[in-house]
Amino acid sequence: MINKVVNNAQEALQGVEDGMTFMLGGFGLCGIPENCISELVKLDVSNLTCISNNAGVDDFGLGLLLQKRQIKKMISSYVGENDEFERQMLSGELDVELIPQGTLAERCRATGAGIPAFYTPAGYGTEVAEGKETREFNGKMHILEHAFDPEFAFVKAWKGDTAGNLIFKGTARNFNPMMAMAGKITVAEVEELVEAGELDPNQIHIPGIFVQRIFQGKDYEKRIEQRTVTPKS
Repeated sequence: MINKVVNNAQEALQGVEDGMTFMLGGFGLCGIPENCISELVKLDVSNLTCISNNAGVDDFGLGLLLQKRQIKKMISSYVGENDEFERQMLSGELDVELIPQGTLAERCRATGAGIPAFYTPAGYGTEVAEGKETREFNGKMHILEHAFDPEFAFVKAWKGDTAGNLIFKGTARNFNPMMAMAGKITVAEVEELVEAGELDPNQIHIPGIFVQRIFQGKDYEKRIEQRTVTPKS
């Protein structure tokens, strides 16, 4: 069985260059590849196109790349809690493609499944459909959406093994599994790295065939965007 372990984020990101397109798993700050993002900041690569549900917050996650103007284009479903993302979008400094969340998810999934394009009713009759091919199915209009073409996919998993098999925990599963299947090179950072054969095969969410590089991350902050607690009675 192929051992796909690299020592750290520095080794995992070898081959990253200016102008590339990346997928980054997570939803808000939940399940984001913190170590990979930090390394992208250090590498100071620029003119990036980033595919992610949103861009985290101003001082964490993809917000760190936005602060340094490393991102040329964001492909997301919403702005989220990131004021800098909103400011750059409204000022025209950042190219932004906002698409329905379900369409974003399906475009990721289609990429991993080898499906070049698909029809969806989501967005028909809105700005989302401008310039896109349309077709009627069963009396309802649909628009043609295309799969993505990312050079790298960066994902965060709870557990992984040396062969690249991954298990995600709770809602951190979000976009991570479908993006893990979609990268030409998929890099997985995990909280716990074990030997091949130690994971229960019935619990594995993504088989190692989709993962090219895996490493054990460190210093996870796991921030919460909006903390809500029950008042003491």
